[in-house]
Amino acid sequence: MSESLKLCLVDMNNGVANQATRCFRRILEAFARRVREANPGLTVELVHVQPRNRGELPPADADLVLSSGGPGSPYDGLEDAWGLGYRRFLDGVVERNLVAPALAPQLFSVCHSFQIAAVHFDIARVERREDLKFGVFPSYTTPHGQETPIFEPFEDRLFTWEHRAWHVVDLEEARLQALGGSVLARESRPGRDDKGRALTALSFAPGVVGTQFHPEADLPGVLAWVQKPENAAELTDAYGPDLYARMVTTLNDPNRLGKTFSLLIPGWLTTRFNAWAQARGLRPIGQPVEDMAAFSAPAETDLRMTL
Repeated sequence: MSESLKLCLVDMNNGVANQATRCFRRILEAFARRVREANPGLTVELVHVQPRNRGELPPADADLVLSSGGPGSPYDGLEDAWGLGYRRFLDGVVERNLVAPALAPQLFSVCHSFQIAAVHFDIARVERREDLKFGVFPSYTTPHGQETPIFEPFEDRLFTWEHRAWHVVDLEEARLQALGGSVLARESRPGRDDKGRALTALSFAPGVVGTQFHPEADLPGVLAWVQKPENAAELTDAYGPDLYARMVTTLNDPNRLGKTFSLLIPGWLTTRFNAWAQARGLRPIGQPVEDMAAFSAPAETDLRMTL
């Protein structure tokens, strides 16, 4: 029986300063705390790797892996050493899940990493948008997504923070089915494309899921972005002052970004840990609950994490 749970944060930000890394670490800290409370003898270890700027790859013995968004094209570097290594890692996750899913590593990919996975598994077209999409928007779950534990709490839609110049469109359904994957959410309601054509959440293959949007976004991080004068001006120019004002107001609605922050990645971590714990005779942990206090916690209290 293993006595160590290894968490890995794959930082795809290419050395660029960002809020997302802090947000991911906050989520991992809260998760690790709940795991240790239920299993005092279990060691929880965090590894933080940076493939694009440092050439670091996820360790082979990682159990739960969060892979972040980042700037630039999802095609940049894919044939470099780090890109080839990361793609081998993706294949290894799938191969191990086909053999022993309860013991295999599990990956949640976000934005840039989501796009890389779509390119690597060749399940859709990944193209540059005509314009940058950024702000708070709904994402619509598919019938299959609504039956998936991590999306079940959201019913037919959830609210998300978007910031992307690329998107994943034109699904190759036969390819995705052959991999054992499925579409979990879309930019528009099923059968429509009035809000966009993008696939916003996917199960790519056994052990690999992800979202185009940023479920890690917390209130301090979003406010730090939208309240910068240049970003506020860009939002207002793109969407108008009324929509900008509604976006800012909606940040305090507990059924919107706060719910996504509280339940999506924490729910995935919990579900995957409980399967891992059952295989090792450890105690499971309860599902996360909506927590606006955590969503709104000042950023400076979460800049460092010890596990």
